[in-house]
Amino acid sequence: MTRRRFIADTWTATTASLTGDQATHLTRVLRAQPGQIYDIVSNGFLHRGEITGVSEQRVDFTLHEELSSDAALPLHLLLAIFKFDHMEWAIEKATELGVSRITPILARRTEKHLAQAALNRSERWRRIVLEASKQSRRTTIPHIANPIVLKQGLEHEKTPTRILLSETEQTTTLTDALENSSSGTNEQEISNLSTSNKENSNPKDRVHSRREARDVNSSPIRITHAIAIGPEGGWTPEEISLFTQHQWQPVTLGPRILRAETAAIAAIAISSTHLT
Repeated sequence: MTRRRFIADTWTATTASLTGDQATHLTRVLRAQPGQIYDIVSNGFLHRGEITGVSEQRVDFTLHEELSSDAALPLHLLLAIFKFDHMEWAIEKATELGVSRITPILARRTEKHLAQAALNRSERWRRIVLEASKQSRRTTIPHIANPIVLKQGLEHEKTPTRILLSETEQTTTLTDALENSSSGTNEQEISNLSTSNKENSNPKDRVHSRREARDVNSSPIRITHAIAIGPEGGWTPEEISLFTQHQWQPVTLGPRILRAETAAIAAIAISSTHLT
């Protein structure tokens, strides 16, 4: 029988705690008692956890052996903001499919009222990501950034392989771009990116051994691919030019015009076959 899995709210190297709604569910619904065993995700790693203390608002665990688990996709999704109900569905499914990072983008064709309201939606999007991570039994929670304008987002993006879904591209497919990204040049860029991350971190904050591969948000640091999905109506010619200046590869998903949320899910599913 598969053990229930929870994502710790606080942790140390050998202990973890659930608080708030998670603790309430565990105590009231599951009748938690000291000595019971659950799977606990702590700092992005899966452990066998034994309950050592129970109260209505807090359940404490001792962490035992680390268990094997699936890694997240080394994929950053830049998602232009569109209708919130559709976008929230896309964020939920992207989490279930394993992306490491999601950045909402304020595009030229993002509707004005959505752009104005987007900053107030960030916490809701993070709650959706957390719940989707629990539901899909992930051991890492995708980092979801605050909304950012496209120009700023492209300037900050340093992943080795950057792919733009474009309605105007007719020849190069997403699969073509992913296959080309497996070259030795990209491997060297990944190595350089990893070195840069270590150099820019505070040595006092580093966690040694293989835990160096994760940050404080439990997201993989070595994200190797980024995919940008446009808003309803697509990217403007000026935005396409901006992507080109920042060395993004335009690709097509095929002859059909897809809704933004459909394109996001299709792109992640295709990418997962090359990145796992």
